Amino acid sequence: MSNNHEPFTEPYDEKEEMSTVRVGCYAGYRAEESPQHFSIGKRKIKVIEIIDRWLDPACSYFKVRGDDGGIYILRYDHDSDSWDIILFSSGTRDETRLSST
Repeated sequence: MSNNHEPFTEPYDEKEEMSTVRVGCYAGYRAEESPQHFSIGKRKIKVIEIIDRWLDPACSYFKVRGDDGGIYILRYDHDSDSWDIILFSSGTRDETRLSST
């Protein structure tokens, strides 16, 4: 199993790129089942709500609210066993607020 799904408690290497995403998930029968927290570089964000989730043949998507108040769409690619953040909204500007947030 990839380290993408293991809880992360150690500090990140300073050379790690800010775009690197690591996701800790609920330890269910499928590793990508429920993201519990994620990090972007050294910044750690706890998932306080899973707003929506959906599947396509290659990926699983999760629309989540972070403990920072932001709304994120996390994508898990089954083939590469990797996570990406494909959308972020701070929710602070009405004209850019995502629907259902």
